[in-house]
Amino acid sequence: MTLAIRNALIFDGTGSEPSVGDVLIDADRIGAVGGVGPADEEIDGTGLAVAPGFIDVHTHDDFAALFHRDMTFKSRGGVTTCIVGNCGFGAAPWDAASVMAQSIHPKAEMPRYDGYAGYLAALEANPPGVNIGVLAGHGTIRMAVMGTERRAPTDVEMAEMHEIVVEALDAGVLGLSTGLIYEPGRHAQTEEIIELTSALQGTTALYASHMRNEAEDLLAAVRETIRIGAETGVPVQISHHKATGRANWGLVRESLALIDDARASGQVVNADQYPYTAGSTLLRAVMQNKMFDDEDGADGVVVASCAARPEWEGRSIADLAAEWEVEPVAAARRVVDEDGSTFVVIHSMCEPDVELVMAHPSTMVGSDGLPTLDARPHPRLYNTFARVLGLYSRERGVLSMAEAVRRMTGYSADTFGLVDRGYVRRGGFADLVVFDPAGVIDQGTFDDPNQYPIGIQHVFVNGVEVVRDDVPTGALPGRALRRVDT
Repeated sequence: MTLAIRNALIFDGTGSEPSVGDVLIDADRIGAVGGVGPADEEIDGTGLAVAPGFIDVHTHDDFAALFHRDMTFKSRGGVTTCIVGNCGFGAAPWDAASVMAQSIHPKAEMPRYDGYAGYLAALEANPPGVNIGVLAGHGTIRMAVMGTERRAPTDVEMAEMHEIVVEALDAGVLGLSTGLIYEPGRHAQTEEIIELTSALQGTTALYASHMRNEAEDLLAAVRETIRIGAETGVPVQISHHKATGRANWGLVRESLALIDDARASGQVVNADQYPYTAGSTLLRAVMQNKMFDDEDGADGVVVASCAARPEWEGRSIADLAAEWEVEPVAAARRVVDEDGSTFVVIHSMCEPDVELVMAHPSTMVGSDGLPTLDARPHPRLYNTFARVLGLYSRERGVLSMAEAVRRMTGYSADTFGLVDRGYVRRGGFADLVVFDPAGVIDQGTFDDPNQYPIGIQHVFVNGVEVVRDDVPTGALPGRALRRVDT
């Protein structure tokens, strides 16, 4: 079975200027690019663009891939591959992972599996609609071995954690992640992380970090992350690079300079970013890290999902505090006491910083979306890639469209070691997106986030069409992607 996309503007994923031509899909691979002969089916790509399927390098879709297998909240935005296991929250060991999964999927029953090999096998037995690459989560590993202990591990505990990391590597994970503002990862010292990251030596796996601080101590956190990479020789990925809090706006100029210096010295240091001035996380993490201490801060913290009290969703902590006639911190504590898995959207960044980080050569695109589909998730869950293409590339010119596509595809595939993906090349896997370069744009807002972007016409995963004329097909051709060490 062959399918030809005819007369489309081809963005090949390298950042090179696009050219008009044809792309042939032959089974699960790209059969030809440029001039293509007869095919069993055709799509008229006149006025449209074809690009590699977008790679979302920062997701929390570990369990959504099992519970919401169609993954239309990603595929309808052009995403064909999700990297899961970010911020230290991983899919194994099962006991700890199943507890953590409840914060995003409180009503779901986790299927049992054994280790990362078992998780990858579960994906293969019940394929989702997109490909899944996996990071091992340090926080989940630490919880499995040490619970929520606020101390350094013993030698025996360190050996147990190391054994879990090795199992994950043997299973084919793409790297190790940390979440150093979250329980229990926030209690890990740098030396613990260095020792565990050292297990990645001699492989192509990378170290990805939600750093210890993204506010006033951003620079110290970047230095710690770079140090971990320098002392282990392992490539580093800085998660959702930003500076939060009005007093810290502009600090990304200095954090980007630290990245430049490390790269100039020969280190591999990259980053990802979502294209919004608001983030989203657990409210209890906001409180633990003292992310708001005044009325202005509380006004920017808005309840996104609260399974126990859905009527609070969409309301700010400041608003709730005023209604209850208490201080904002007391209001936040009441919400957490009612539902410890409450997620919030935090309005804490500025547009000049977003554009500065986006334009920097170290930055690729990752949504950091939280798949709380029954609530009010951050609009980045559905709209990240269309927003970069439409708003930041076409309308604002922060990146050329060719470069924006590269930051979503080829650059991401090379960084995470996704072999034969991320480019429109003969012989590569046929993960492809056909979109309208003049019309693609995000639609979701913070008030109405569960909206799909417009302008994404067709999406293919391993040669199978999962979106046709902007409508999901129901196909489930995704694969578990394993690391290949060269």
